[in-house]
Amino acid sequence: MISRSYPGLLRPHKILLGRVCGPARCTVPNQWARRSSASTEPLQPDSEGRTAGAPSPQKHIPFTSEKYPNIKRDIRFSQLNSRHVQYFKDLLGDGSAVIDGVSVDATADLEPFNSDWMRKYKGHTKLVIKPASTEEISQALRYCNDNMLAVVPQGGNSGLVGGSVPVHDEIVLSTSRINTIRSFDPVAGTLVVDAGCILESVDQFLADKGYIFPLDLGAKGSCQIGGNVATNAGGLRLLRYGSLHGNVLGLEVVLPDGTIMDDLTTLRKNNTGYDLKQLFIGGEGTLGIITGVSILCPQRSQAVNVAFFALESFEKVQHAYREAKQQLSEILSAFELMDGRSQDLVHNVTNKKRPLEGDHPFYCLIETSGSNAEHDKEKLHQFLEHVMSEEIVSDGTLADNASQMQSLWSWREGITECLGHWGGVYKYDVSIPLSDLYELVEDTRARLSSAGLVGDTNEHPVVAVVGYGHMGDSNLHLNVATRRFDKAVEEKLEPFVYEWIAKRNGSISAEHGLGLQKKPYIGYSRSETMIRLMKQIKELFDPVGFSLRS
Repeated sequence: MISRSYPGLLRPHKILLGRVCGPARCTVPNQWARRSSASTEPLQPDSEGRTAGAPSPQKHIPFTSEKYPNIKRDIRFSQLNSRHVQYFKDLLGDGSAVIDGVSVDATADLEPFNSDWMRKYKGHTKLVIKPASTEEISQALRYCNDNMLAVVPQGGNSGLVGGSVPVHDEIVLSTSRINTIRSFDPVAGTLVVDAGCILESVDQFLADKGYIFPLDLGAKGSCQIGGNVATNAGGLRLLRYGSLHGNVLGLEVVLPDGTIMDDLTTLRKNNTGYDLKQLFIGGEGTLGIITGVSILCPQRSQAVNVAFFALESFEKVQHAYREAKQQLSEILSAFELMDGRSQDLVHNVTNKKRPLEGDHPFYCLIETSGSNAEHDKEKLHQFLEHVMSEEIVSDGTLADNASQMQSLWSWREGITECLGHWGGVYKYDVSIPLSDLYELVEDTRARLSSAGLVGDTNEHPVVAVVGYGHMGDSNLHLNVATRRFDKAVEEKLEPFVYEWIAKRNGSISAEHGLGLQKKPYIGYSRSETMIRLMKQIKELFDPVGFSLRS
């Protein structure tokens, strides 16, 4: 079985983001590494295992089973024993492919697999297995299915909703060792890779051939392609290239009973029956483990330009976005929104010189990508002149070189890191109709302030409530920066945030899935009929996991 399912809702376990880069063929040279401008995704761990932008490390991470005592371990699942461990050692080898905490004390080795990047969730796994091929994953899942052993697929474990770590003593199946680039067609632009390949490595492989991967995330230095697909990751390039539902051509998936579903086609058109791969894109690993991905990759743009500007109201932000779509159209690749409070925090933490003079309620960053640098830059100049002459934009600047582009992007990228400066961060990655997008930030800030939870001193748990995100995708990152995780804050946030979104027909999860955090609230975005259909699909693919629910 792939996962446990709980009454009323699905409990997703996902092949989330890449943890280890395995053989040298997937390593990323330092000169290629850069911080992407994509989203609130965590960034790549440094040489000491710390992650820039992560909340301040807690001395003690409480077990998820203690924080959420209602999530009980189903006694019908088997307890791991030495016989089970020996099977996996025989299958995978008695080396680093198996971390055995059943026979010996392996607490330190298991810790990175038991706790999440946010240091908010922690499980009790005693066994981590790292298959090196689709066939090994197939045999491992078949054995788990036959022996009633629960499994959590895991890649980089840098997700934000607790979906890639165990709650109890589930086996962690890491996909880090399946990391080969299988093929690339330079004419058609079709790429076939193992699910464990690191996004940044794949993007650099494509860059050398004049192509680009149609997805960019802040976690690109550690996240895996399989996890990106399993969570239907969005990020920066969605505005230009669309979602993975449109770009993924085929998948290879191991089902919960060990069956290998080979649909790894490279065809753009295939209308023979149901398009089953779509069930696994965004399925968070609940229906099977993705082991191979075929994806369509566009040509890499030869000319990139970046502009940064200030606005005095959210209404003017919307007006600027309309003008950008009209005047920049085919070269517009990003339109990022940042509120003034988020930029204040970046300035206060980094002490960097601001790109623009004065304080403004809102800032936006525009990126264009095309084939003619002078032509594109001229269009961007004309756009800025227009929106400033019409008093839509208060002030603005245009990067003259790559260094200035990176500097401007750092004011967007730096938000995540700076929010974690004080301690914990409550993150809500949501989709809301554009006209209502920022109102959620204002209402949440007012709600927490009226409860006396926001302030400049230690007795106030909340430092600030900020909003930023992908304007072009109606995707808001509502973040509440805190000095500590506090029950009083949680009670004011949930279910308030989800109820607010439901009233406006938004989505409680825009990019990161449900995981453990949002599983109880799926009803705010999906109808009873849709939830029932999801359960039926889950039961079809994983009858053991569905019937043995706690």
